[in-house]
Amino acid sequence: MSTDKHTGRTAAVVGTAAAAVVASLTSLAPSADAQDLDAAKPKPTVVLVHGAFADASGWTETAARLRHQGFKVRAVANPLRGLDYDTAYLQGLLKGIKGPKILVGHSYGGAVITNAATAIPDVKALVYVAAFAPDKGETLGGLLEQHPDPSVPPLPQQAFQFTRPDGTTGTEVMLDPAKFADAFAADVPAKTAALMAASQRPIAAEAFGQPAKHAAWKTIPSWALVAKKDHAIAPSLERFMAKRADAHITEVNSSHAVMVSHPDVVGDVINRAYRATR
Repeated sequence: MSTDKHTGRTAAVVGTAAAAVVASLTSLAPSADAQDLDAAKPKPTVVLVHGAFADASGWTETAARLRHQGFKVRAVANPLRGLDYDTAYLQGLLKGIKGPKILVGHSYGGAVITNAATAIPDVKALVYVAAFAPDKGETLGGLLEQHPDPSVPPLPQQAFQFTRPDGTTGTEVMLDPAKFADAFAADVPAKTAALMAASQRPIAAEAFGQPAKHAAWKTIPSWALVAKKDHAIAPSLERFMAKRADAHITEVNSSHAVMVSHPDVVGDVINRAYRATR
């Protein structure tokens, strides 16, 4: 009988200890409610900023994928009036978007998000898509001159002048529509590239000479997509700026219009930025 009592006491002790271990592990694991709350947590707004010789419609496929994944998306109509003007415009728009934001800049749009983001406290990440990422005091024209690449042909730019309402003369720059595809969108279907050439938006010439006043990549985590077949910004320059920014770099065999030809890759990089900063 004493053995039975001892055995009973031992079983009771073991059972109590096992229950304590289970309770401890359960307390460490997130509850179903907590998991549901995390899954239901709103994702940041992804703000897409196009560059020169493009418009917001270039983000259509990327935006559709992001919206399907639960992101709120804003594709900005970048004015292309110059870095100072476009920065102020973007900052005004961003102040009206509540909650966390991921800023995505293509080409010249990268310079705009770099210059604008430091004034917006809830920007979680910067994503550069075949984009400029200047340092404070740098101009885009200066970067292009300091980092030449003989393998990249000169852009087929066309300039035209117009008279502003105050009587002064403005200069705009666009790409020769006949050479647009080779320079900007070589891996985009021909019909799409032709429409892009016809609808391209010119950029004010002064945009290439205005120095950046801020370099947001110094304080905000950054991701960069380098287009290895880019004929608008040399891939070597894209790579240099991305490494300098300590960005997480992805490379893709793409023309400059990577958001049109590879929207899945662009969306994947944006998702990586989201997962790393949520």
